[in-house]
Amino acid sequence: MKIVLDTNVFISGVFFGGPPYQILDAWRQGKIEIVLSQEIFDEYQRIAAELSKQFKGIDISVFLDLLTVNAIWVYAPQIRFSVSTDPDDDKFISCALASRTKVIVSGDKHLLNISGFRWVEVLTPRLFIDTYQSKS
Repeated sequence: MKIVLDTNVFISGVFFGGPPYQILDAWRQGKIEIVLSQEIFDEYQRIAAELSKQFKGIDISVFLDLLTVNAIWVYAPQIRFSVSTDPDDDKFISCALASRTKVIVSGDKHLLNISGFRWVEVLTPRLFIDTYQSKS
């Protein structure tokens, strides 16, 4: 199964654990595939660099390096109109549409509010784990 991970889920999985960590662990085990665009990866790197200053014991470069070789990379053109009330979130929708990925995992209320846009379902990490990972 392919998924797009919102930045908050990726970062939470690396730094804090819980369901976001379970999702990253499922990806490392090959149970799911993460789909990325360059714009999403750039945001991951930027936020990770900020948090790495606070959490010096966590080496996020390992996860970022894994993404560069083990994620599905797509060219995701910018959507011509704003889908989310937070236009910064449109990159996740764009990536899902470009890759025909049907699930975005996010805790962001702006993305959760547009679940169902052009067949893309937006699920919280807990709901994703309960719905999809418990079946594998």
